[in-house]
Amino acid sequence: MGMAAVESQFHVLAVDDSVIDRKLIEMLLKTSACQVTTVDSGSKALEFLGLQENDKNQTCVSLDNHQEAEINLIITDYCMPGMTGYDLLKKIKESASLRNIPVVIMSSENVPSRISRCLEEGAEEFFLKPVRLSDVNKLKPHMMKTKCKSPQQQQKQEAEIIVTQDNQESIDTTYVVP
Repeated sequence: MGMAAVESQFHVLAVDDSVIDRKLIEMLLKTSACQVTTVDSGSKALEFLGLQENDKNQTCVSLDNHQEAEINLIITDYCMPGMTGYDLLKKIKESASLRNIPVVIMSSENVPSRISRCLEEGAEEFFLKPVRLSDVNKLKPHMMKTKCKSPQQQQKQEAEIIVTQDNQESIDTTYVVP
């Protein structure tokens, strides 16, 4: 894959404490031609994004650890030890430098009040696990918001990323747990 192809990929930060769920979301996103970075906690996601919490539980930008890679979307599990996906969402939306990055929350628990709270706080979508390829395909319009600067670029980008769903919906994942 040439350098131009890598630069045109969407870059997604996937956050989940479950290694199985991280691998599944990574596989689905890569099937959709996305570059994926995975981390196992909300605090590691903030660190990757260049945000650090200080002793007063306030978030500030740390230029030393800031990654050069542009993130087009963050997808995070809701229920994680330490910082929940909801807490991560709030910190991202409070940050002047990150608030425009779309955030998607996923959870294995269908709790309507939790879903509403996340959407009200600024989440673009709330997916129930297991996440499917059809869910991942819903993310493209959200990623377009951070990828394209002008309407002409957006139309061109949309034409380039049209994904046929003929064979993609038939991807099945089998988990083997020792």
